[in-house]
Amino acid sequence: MVKFVLPICLLTAVACTSDPRGKTIVFPVSSVGAEADVLRAQIARFEEERPDIRVVLRETPDSADQRHQLYVQWLAAGAGDPDVLQLDVIWTPEFASAGWILPLGAFEIDETVFFPGTLRANRWRGELYAIPWFVDVGMLYWRTDKLDAPPATLEELEQRAVAAKRRGEVEHGLVWQGARYEGLVCVFLEHLGAFGGRILDEKGRPAVDTEPGRQALEFLRRSIGEDGFVPRAVLTWQEEQTRFAFQSGRALFLRNWPYAYPLLQDPEESEVAGKFAVAPFPGTANGAPTAALGGSQLAINARSRHPEAAFALIEYLISPERMLERARAAGQLPPRRDLYDDPSLAAELAEALPIPPDEARRVVEAAVPRPVTPVYTELSSVLQVWLHRALSGEVGTDEALREATDAMTDVLDRTTARRDAS
Repeated sequence: MVKFVLPICLLTAVACTSDPRGKTIVFPVSSVGAEADVLRAQIARFEEERPDIRVVLRETPDSADQRHQLYVQWLAAGAGDPDVLQLDVIWTPEFASAGWILPLGAFEIDETVFFPGTLRANRWRGELYAIPWFVDVGMLYWRTDKLDAPPATLEELEQRAVAAKRRGEVEHGLVWQGARYEGLVCVFLEHLGAFGGRILDEKGRPAVDTEPGRQALEFLRRSIGEDGFVPRAVLTWQEEQTRFAFQSGRALFLRNWPYAYPLLQDPEESEVAGKFAVAPFPGTANGAPTAALGGSQLAINARSRHPEAAFALIEYLISPERMLERARAAGQLPPRRDLYDDPSLAAELAEALPIPPDEARRVVEAAVPRPVTPVYTELSSVLQVWLHRALSGEVGTDEALREATDAMTDVLDRTTARRDAS
């Protein structure tokens, strides 16, 4: 259970009050869809239970890039509202480093109820700055009508994919997102973890030009083309193109996100409805199953005039009951382990989610955050360029990883120089 304790003093620029009565807090939200509808209903019930707190919902664009731009404009200007922020998982370190969101050490939070990977993404310099609201993870979709079990290793995935393609059972062994965008970095992260590697090391320095990095990129390169088991077309594909390939029965395996599950189960649209399941992307003997972590987090504006009221709302929204409601309405995976562990809650979760909770849990347990750094977007842009050049055959593996490392090092060094000069 998450407990709320009024802080004696908050080390921020805002005044700390001992009573949230009569406080109004602003919460920017999506304006359309089931997710927006369930949130409005939850806010209405929260206000009934807490008549001392009024919540104003401010509509924002659904586009993550546009929402990020709005947040930056508000927070860089020192605005005291919005009070509660819905952050993409990769924004937390950026906003924490800038001093825009409140460290949550003043609030008593039982971190044991959350999957560890979901919290790692929200720490900056040892402090927790945001709480996971719902989880998005990269998943391996596999055909249950053609396989008895998901592949236990990456080598087994390759063997099965090649064999099914050679027998003419499928056109493609595996499809993933290979266009030059963020999805490609997530695919690389999962292959990198499979070989025991990571994008940044424990000191925050580039770690892709290493043996695991070379093994991961070489595996991706040889997978592509007529002699491989991944179609060359993936180099232009994002999520929907890969979903359609799997949905039409042309692929044995699909790497995608949870959103695809209910769409693939629609018997009127999908050739594989009732014929697939999900699992973590498998590892090798030197690595581990790895799932790129996505999802939304809840944080408090460091300049909020009512941080205790803002946390009261967050505490309400991350309760098991509210997360079950979101699972029913929007199919979103909860980040709380107790919803999967407690028999009564797990039964409700099974009715709420389109994905069987046991399958979902195995993937969430393998979740790995992308590099927790305030300059992640810049690092990702560098990786996208050099990964795509390598996979397209423009450059070799060694050159791609070397050039990516040099460019990422430059980004990190410039950031350190700016911080030291400020």
